[in-house]
Amino acid sequence: MTTAPTPTIVLVGHGMVGQRFLEALADRGVTERARVVVLCEEPRPAYDRVQLTSYFSGRTPDDLSMVEDGFMARHGIELYTDDPAVTIDREARTVTARSGRVVAYDTLVLATGSYPFVPPVPGKDARGCFVYRTIEDLLAIEEYAKTATTGAVVGGGLLGLEAAGALKGLGLDTHIVEFAPRLMPVQVDEGGGAALLRTIEQMGLTVHTGTGTQEVVTTDGAVTGMKLSDGSEVATDMVVFSAGVRPRDQLARDCGLDVGERGGIAVDELCRTSDPAVFAIGECALATDGRVYGLVAPGYEMAQTAAAVIAEEETGNGFTGADMSTKLKLLGVDVASFGDAHGTADGCLDVVYSDSRSGIYKKLVVDGEGRLLGGVLVGDAESYGMLRPLTGSKPPVSPEQLVLPAGVGAPVALGPSALPDDAVICSCHNVTKHAITQCTSLPEVKKCTKAGTGCGSCVKVIEKLLPAATDKGLCGCFSYTRSELYEIARTLRVTSFAELLDSHGRDAAKGGEGCEVCKPTVGSILASLAPTIGAGGYILDGEQAALQDTNDHHLANLQRNGSYSVVPRIPGGEITPEKLIVIGEVARDFGLYTKITGGQRIDLFGARVDQLPAIWTRLVDAGFESGHAYGKALRTVKSCVGQTWCRYGVQDSVKMAIQLELRYRGLRAPHKLKSAVSGCARECAEAQSKDFGVIATANGWNLYVGGNGGATPRHADLLAQDLSDAELVRLIDRFLMFYIRTADRLERTSTWLERLEGGLDHLRDVVVHDSLGLCDELEALMAAHVADYQDEWAQTLDDPERLRRFVSFVNAPETPDPTVRFVPERDQIKPDLTILTIGTKPLGTQPLEGATSR
Repeated sequence: MTTAPTPTIVLVGHGMVGQRFLEALADRGVTERARVVVLCEEPRPAYDRVQLTSYFSGRTPDDLSMVEDGFMARHGIELYTDDPAVTIDREARTVTARSGRVVAYDTLVLATGSYPFVPPVPGKDARGCFVYRTIEDLLAIEEYAKTATTGAVVGGGLLGLEAAGALKGLGLDTHIVEFAPRLMPVQVDEGGGAALLRTIEQMGLTVHTGTGTQEVVTTDGAVTGMKLSDGSEVATDMVVFSAGVRPRDQLARDCGLDVGERGGIAVDELCRTSDPAVFAIGECALATDGRVYGLVAPGYEMAQTAAAVIAEEETGNGFTGADMSTKLKLLGVDVASFGDAHGTADGCLDVVYSDSRSGIYKKLVVDGEGRLLGGVLVGDAESYGMLRPLTGSKPPVSPEQLVLPAGVGAPVALGPSALPDDAVICSCHNVTKHAITQCTSLPEVKKCTKAGTGCGSCVKVIEKLLPAATDKGLCGCFSYTRSELYEIARTLRVTSFAELLDSHGRDAAKGGEGCEVCKPTVGSILASLAPTIGAGGYILDGEQAALQDTNDHHLANLQRNGSYSVVPRIPGGEITPEKLIVIGEVARDFGLYTKITGGQRIDLFGARVDQLPAIWTRLVDAGFESGHAYGKALRTVKSCVGQTWCRYGVQDSVKMAIQLELRYRGLRAPHKLKSAVSGCARECAEAQSKDFGVIATANGWNLYVGGNGGATPRHADLLAQDLSDAELVRLIDRFLMFYIRTADRLERTSTWLERLEGGLDHLRDVVVHDSLGLCDELEALMAAHVADYQDEWAQTLDDPERLRRFVSFVNAPETPDPTVRFVPERDQIKPDLTILTIGTKPLGTQPLEGATSR
């Protein structure tokens, strides 16, 4: 009996889609009964091209690899890197590689991907011109940038913005040139493009839309500038072309396979070409719906379809088209689109929320019956994972509620439970809610279904579908808690986020950029430890700036119309008439709304970002300091007038409040800190509703801790009584540093104290009786903070480079923001807001009460 010959499958190309095809073959057992040969053009196996830019954040090419260690050997796959196919002989059924290797095939799969489109302009091949497609491209860009100061990217689409982020990260002044009238024209509409443009310009990039590149200007063969079609010129040292891609179909053309008129290897719904023995998948393939798909998710579907056909399995309807939904973080900005994002369906309605100053734009497209057809999200894409699976259905709440921010509309209780079991949660791997709920942990989901291993946009929804996690790590980047990270940074004197992530982050996160959870958390830890570990204390210098929350970026609280509030410190609530006059004059001269707060200070509202330095120059010159209303730090120490003026007072509460506020000002903590000092038991300063409160007695001071007067009120607990001034300060030092050392992220002292094992008794043992022997160390940490304190606004005003961030438009720093507008009310001002727009095109407008229609 003769044995049937082993069939040979040849894969040409080994990118993300090619690797997914190999995995699909292995999953079906095909690699056990067939020889599989891979001809790869690049010098390394498949890597994550979606995360390509993370190379500039410290990830190595090995970190980006898509190939599990031992995968090829385990499945007997022959991989030849740096040896692309150059010819196909369909009659002889052979493929010849560049090395001269000839491989006979029974089945041939083309996964050759795409190549970057470079506009045919003069100078395109000059020294200093690059494309942005492979790791080798990035290595070349990185090397050339060492001698450059300015870079320009041709193309404002997905990859173009990635390239711009890379150039900016390399320290270059960066320009983006986009021929379309807006950035990301395929994914977002005009409103989304405007929000994205504003946010990107605020980052310091210069954007040119509605214009093309006419010529790359050179001197001695090297790039020195660009001429644009609108007549303007851009001085630049290097140019990166990222103006789209074209399918790599030359091999198919040369061997006579059918190709589309505009490119792409024509395939049927089974991904077969015009030759039944040849398949094409990914960006090189022209699907039956006449489209070439440039996203990874459709490529994965094609890979699965081709593998199923080769394995002789049932393929259903095969591949006839794909969901083009996309969620990405570009230059730190969340951008997402799904379904009929541009509202092309007849009779559709748009529901729009736009906050252009904050760079947030949300549009949902619905039909006349309220069914969700699609949407665009820019600046805040948190709801993408829930909205995309609801496409085609009528959401359980009104579309208006789905776009309005918290506090404006009715609360929305829309979670994963609202999704049907057949809702596709992971579009990259076509995984449903039902499949995910069969697993018990995120690693199990990734291993069994591959959901969450593609673009990653579905991970948050997946986590909500799973049972409560036992992993107590801070986030997906760190397996340590906040308090553990504090100890690591303090003990090892770690002074940067990148160092901490690379040394103590989860393996998958090392070399990455971190996330919205860990970056501000670590930033706060490093700020609180700065004088002890030798880190820079100014929060907007270097890497620290990228770690901060929104308000910290401009040392002011961002308000709802894009203006900012100014809150000078008024220690203990005591202020001289002269300083009151200064505040009044500043408010009058800059047209600010003024409000006396419950914290015994005066807030000034309505400042544009470009006005902040001028306002603070006046205040600092008059002796004011930052009130840190924008930071997770000490806010105020309230006081009553005490024994100096009040006939019931038994101690000088004002003097003590001023002493405490000046001692703890600028102290960064897991959450904001509030305090008060009352001069007698009548408690006029409401000290027992504060994080730490002080009440005078005839014999000294009583110290209360863990109070909260906010959304979840808690009466503070008595920690110690009848303390002298020195004893009081020493105990507060210990209490605050122990809280900073052991609390979780965004945990107020009230919650922390209730969670603390042993509660108040344990806290008293630690900070009063020194049961853990920590008190000397806690006091030393506080002493270092006090000695190192500098006012952040005074530091900012002294440095012209630091002042550069305080502009509305980077490319027009003298131009005020026209969207920050006000209307009069009670002899002052209030924001002029347009919140929600609903209607068919052209859109109607529904302003807030008291706002103007535009």
